[in-house]
Amino acid sequence: MASAAASPALKRLDLRDPAALFETHGAEEIRGLERQVRAEIEHKKEELRQMVGERYRDLIEAADTIGQMRRCAEGLVDAVKATDQYCSRLRQAGSAAPRPPRDPQPQPSQKKFYSMAAQIKLLLEIPEKIWSAMEASRYLHATQLYLLCCHLHSLLQLDSSGSRCSPILSRFPILVRQVAAASHFRSTILHESKTLLKCQAVSDQAVAEALCSVMLLEESSPRQALTDFLLARKTAIQKLLNQPHHGAGIKAQICSLVELLATTLNQAHALFYTLPEGLLPDPSLPCGLLFSTLETITGQHPTGKGTGVLQEEMKLCSWFKHLPASIVEFQPALRTLAHPISQEYLKDTLQKWIHMCNEDIKNGITNLLMYVKSMKGLAGIRDAMWELLTSESASHSWDVVCCRLLEKPLLFWEDLMQQLFLNRLQTLTKEGFHSISTSSKELLVSALQELEDSSSNSSSNKHIHFEHNMSLFLWSESANDLPSDAAWVSVANRGQFAASGLSMKAQAVSPCVQNFCSALDSKLKVKLDDLLAYLPSGDSLSKDVAPMQAKNCAFDRYADAGTVQEMLRTHSVACIKHIMDCVRAQLQSIEEDVRGQQDALTGVKLHMVLFMARLCQSLADLCPHLKQCILGKSGGSEKPARDSRALQKQGKGKAQEALPVQAQWQEVKELLLQQSVMGYQVWSSAVVKVLAHGFAQSLLLDDAGSILATATSWDELEIQEETESGSSVTSKIRLPIQPSWYVQSFLFSLCQEINRVGGHALPKVTLQEMLKSCMVHIVGAYEKLSEEKQTKKEGAFPITQNRALQLLYDLRYLSIVLTPRSEEVKSGRSKQDSRIEKVTDDLEALIDPFDLDVFTPHLNSNLNRLVQRSSVLFGLVTGTENPFTPRSGTFSSQEPHNILPLASSQIRFGLLPLSMTSTRKAKSTSRSIEPKAQVVPPALSPADDPMHPGSLFRQLVTEEDDSSVPSLFKLGWLSSMTK
Repeated sequence: MASAAASPALKRLDLRDPAALFETHGAEEIRGLERQVRAEIEHKKEELRQMVGERYRDLIEAADTIGQMRRCAEGLVDAVKATDQYCSRLRQAGSAAPRPPRDPQPQPSQKKFYSMAAQIKLLLEIPEKIWSAMEASRYLHATQLYLLCCHLHSLLQLDSSGSRCSPILSRFPILVRQVAAASHFRSTILHESKTLLKCQAVSDQAVAEALCSVMLLEESSPRQALTDFLLARKTAIQKLLNQPHHGAGIKAQICSLVELLATTLNQAHALFYTLPEGLLPDPSLPCGLLFSTLETITGQHPTGKGTGVLQEEMKLCSWFKHLPASIVEFQPALRTLAHPISQEYLKDTLQKWIHMCNEDIKNGITNLLMYVKSMKGLAGIRDAMWELLTSESASHSWDVVCCRLLEKPLLFWEDLMQQLFLNRLQTLTKEGFHSISTSSKELLVSALQELEDSSSNSSSNKHIHFEHNMSLFLWSESANDLPSDAAWVSVANRGQFAASGLSMKAQAVSPCVQNFCSALDSKLKVKLDDLLAYLPSGDSLSKDVAPMQAKNCAFDRYADAGTVQEMLRTHSVACIKHIMDCVRAQLQSIEEDVRGQQDALTGVKLHMVLFMARLCQSLADLCPHLKQCILGKSGGSEKPARDSRALQKQGKGKAQEALPVQAQWQEVKELLLQQSVMGYQVWSSAVVKVLAHGFAQSLLLDDAGSILATATSWDELEIQEETESGSSVTSKIRLPIQPSWYVQSFLFSLCQEINRVGGHALPKVTLQEMLKSCMVHIVGAYEKLSEEKQTKKEGAFPITQNRALQLLYDLRYLSIVLTPRSEEVKSGRSKQDSRIEKVTDDLEALIDPFDLDVFTPHLNSNLNRLVQRSSVLFGLVTGTENPFTPRSGTFSSQEPHNILPLASSQIRFGLLPLSMTSTRKAKSTSRSIEPKAQVVPPALSPADDPMHPGSLFRQLVTEEDDSSVPSLFKLGWLSSMTK
């Protein structure tokens, strides 16, 4: 090994130059190289010795082989010479010997010998021909050859009990193996024939020949052949249904199943059905093929003999003429005659077979459809079946075949498949909407958790801050406030689902609510698009096509469209109800948490409540595909406003005739609105309790400092009074013109809380209930004040007349502001709350009756003026009615201008123009007096003064009305962008 390893190193060294070697290597290295060279020399010597020895042995073996071949060749030549000599001696001896006399009668024995030899020859060749026929799928011919082979066995006495002692077997031992091989042909032919019966892509003639083979080998009747045929097809159905499933292959499996059923009935008609007497056969609709084939094979033709087995075989062979006539004209035969099957028996057998296969088909199709995960896949399978059964090749004479065999049509889709598809559709729809409701519930919980965690996390998403204060979102600008096509696309031509940022702000829909609704709507869209593939593409199209092609179509694909839509509607409503149940549970939990808490307004619980309230309020509008799921495809194409307007225009009788679908959609909307109102009610009750508690604390403070701190300025009026003598006396009175500070603070805080949550989008019922609740708490506080003053505690500050006037002024002001105008119209001013009247009477009892009569008209005037002045500041509290009209008939203003009444002192806003219905009249009037104004230029009125407040707005409106050329900068265009 050392020498072998060192040889490459030695090859790299140049040993021919010793001087160079000694210059580059030391003494020890030179000695090592010497040892390596010597070892290499010894190794080469050993290899040379081994090589010479092996070659020498080979040479010796070759020499021995050559010598042996020479001796063998010499012996072979000697044997040939001896054979030649022996043959020559035999020829010489034969020519010298005398010839015996000829047999005078050798002919009969020779003929029998040739006949037997030909039979043995045929017997030896039949197995090969049987195998060739089976390879060519000619099973009937193979059966004929096998039966011929059995006939030959009987003729040659090979199948007798004493076959072992037969002289033929003793002379021809090969026939023993031939007899054993022939015994296996029967089972092989039967197996192959019955296997062919299970195939659907075979001709009627091939099936008839296979059945004839089975009948000849098993000696069975046509009824047994029918049973074998139907059992083979039942096995084929089970095998087809139990094949491995691979996605798209399920469609092919189900179509193959339908085709197999149709082929089975067609072939049953072609094979076993016989026409009644007197009916002419139809060339395009064959029948009785099995019986005609049996007659041809067995020679039962009434006009002559059938076809022999060997009529086309071996006619060119020279020994064929020696075969006996019983073999040449051999034909198989049945033990009994093959009587035709009666129509009644054929119908009963086929109906039993269909009923027996029905359970297997239902179980198999159900298992196959488990692997179809989409409704589009189900629609594809259904459409493939429809095309298969509708095609001319599949539906040709189908009705005639069913009428003859079953006396009724066989409906594959309606009787076998439709309910299975609907069951799978139900499962897919249920699973899909359950997944949507579960994911929506998880999304809701995560959004609420994010809102709850935002209080401790200052760097949270800005969208969360918008949930805390909606006014930040309403008054912030973003890039999507206006649609990108707002400049050239009008509102009427805008897309159905297009919504600008301004429209979302106008509806007080926060980004978090938008994200939740967008996520839910996208999931509903996916599910809806998947389900729409199962429904007709258009109502009008389906109505036009169905009557024209009803006769040509195998079945109505969309007959169950109503059931599918009802299924979609049911699960959609159940999904929304599940989400609402989750919202309701969250609201109830939060309501219990915030009940009785004075710091509820600063916590995050109310933000979570408001988020769920806005979500329920916006869900119907921001999820258009939810409406499509409930109303169908036509329901989502219309704008939501159209439904409400149509319902408003309908009378009471027409509303009762509304479609149940529309009623169900209205029920869902009412459920969402009810849940939204419930959420807002939790928020409003918490707000009212906190603010009313602060109001009551300030009201019930009875020390002088607190009373003076909450007092406001009074107005000094001069009045003329008539004395007893008839002279008039001028006196001055002081009356309150402003409410107390805690009243103003309460109203301002109330408006601030309402504005913080987007009060313009709050439901009207919520605002009304909120104002009622406020009024109830306020009256309760005043009642508590009256009760405390009546007890006359020691050290308590008494209620003076001036304070009673202020309290009466505050109470009447609050009752006017917090009582909605609609409630006043319904109940009337004369039917005030008895509690308010009682408190009012208690306060009026503290005022001198004579002074009260003098103060009342001026007090009412101050109240009406105050209500009108503060109606803009407390706009959401005063209601959506026209706040500039007096709430009672006592106030009458003589000012003709449509402006806010002016205060005596300078206020923040000047004359504010208001919209009027007679704008066009005012415009025409101003245009008619315009020429006169050009002749005599009058002095600028305060309204026309460029420096006057509101003049710029008025100028813009005037320019818009006067311009005849359409402009993008009209106010109408500006208003359309917010829709």
